[in-house]
Amino acid sequence: QVQLVESGGHLVPPGGSLRLSCIVSENIFRTNTMAWYRQVSGEARDLVAQITTGSITKYADAVTGRFTTSRDRAKNSVFLQMNSLKTEDTGVYYCNTIPVMITNSRAYWGHGTQVTVSS
Repeated sequence: QVQLVESGGHLVPPGGSLRLSCIVSENIFRTNTMAWYRQVSGEARDLVAQITTGSITKYADAVTGRFTTSRDRAKNSVFLQMNSLKTEDTGVYYCNTIPVMITNSRAYWGHGTQVTVSS
């Protein structure tokens, strides 16, 4: 069974911090590079951060130095620590694999978690 459950989104002021979490099915977590994607309403999802099974990370230029992703094998979870948040970080954040998981010939996404950066 595929499971991607994101949480931790909230309304925060510019300059604030948030920590997002994603619980992943064990079989998926153990064998895949995991990633965080952001979607602004009506637009395509953009890749924000990724982490390999060996915990090698890579970030989009816009978040480098502010966001940190990590993964916890014991919890089958991936995390996104977001610091020095900016209004342009606003969006719905999803976790998924790279490449994105396909089930029944369609891309599989969880519900995501809403991050709003506003004063």
